[in-house]
This record gives sequence, C-alpha cells and structure tokens, in this order.
Amino acid sequence: MSTEGSEWEERIAAAWATIDNYGEDAASAGEFRAVIDELVAELPADSPVGPFERASAFDSTGHSDKAVPLYQEALRLGLTGYRRRRTTIQLSSSLRNMGRPEEGVALLEPELTAPRDELDDAVRGCLALCLSSLGRDREGLSLVLEALAPHMPRYQRSMANYARALTEAE
Repeated sequence: MSTEGSEWEERIAAAWATIDNYGEDAASAGEFRAVIDELVAELPADSPVGPFERASAFDSTGHSDKAVPLYQEALRLGLTGYRRRRTTIQLSSSLRNMGRPEEGVALLEPELTAPRDELDDAVRGCLALCLSSLGRDREGLSLVLEALAPHMPRYQRSMANYARALTEAE
C-alpha cells in the first residue's frame, strides 16, 4: 500500500492536526498515540511509514527514549523522501534530548549538502542545538544565522557574512 497522496495520508494528517486538542498528561498522550497506532495498523507490517509515525507520536508526547528505536527502524526499513529527512531531524533531536548529541551531529551534517527543501532551516536549527550541547556554540550560532538571514527583509548579506566569520575565527 502506497500512502503518498492517499486517503490514509489525509487521515494521518487530520490526526496530527488534533494533537493540540489532547492534554499534556499521560492519559491524554496515550489517547493520541492510540489514534496514531490505529492508523499505523492499516499499513503493511514492513512499511517504514508505520515506525516513523509511531516514533513521531512518542516524540511529540515526551518520550524520546521510545521514539529513537522506532526512527531507527523506519530508516532500516528504507524510509525515503520527505519523511526520511524528517526522521533524520527528529531522530537527531531525540538523541540530543537523551544526551547523545554527537550522534545527532553525525546524522545532520550530511543534510547540509542535501537538495534544498523547506526542512533546511529545521536541519540547521537542530544541528545548532546538537553542536551547542557539545560546547560548539559558535558553530551552532553560525548555522542559525545562516538559516535566519534569508528571511530578513534587510541585512541578509551582512548576516550571512557574520555567520561565516563566526566559524572562520576559530
């Protein structure tokens, strides 16, 4: 079953659109994860989309520890495209939250040279956090400034130059 452009994709997107309707308590978080689990159960057992969606649900409800192995399973099963890049970002963030930022850096650095898309700023933001956790704040700040510069109505060139200078000075 391909999920792209399917009715299933519409239903999973609708489920995710309701996450803020659930409370922060364990019972509400469990209810949300049950909704995602029910949709995932419709997928073939070897679909990499299932572990990704389940990992995202755990991650979004405060369980990085349970999300990490599911993200890794999704990648092992061959997740591709947009979801693969999201998995890399989210897995890196979860690894950082678990005290393993160096693994997050290793996953995200190759994404800096990947084909550009709307996730570029998220890659840089998560990589900056991982670098900061490793005491490499200047590199992290440089990445954040690089991500921010194109969105500024003025000073783009100056900000980009300042970002480069932060890492050249080291």
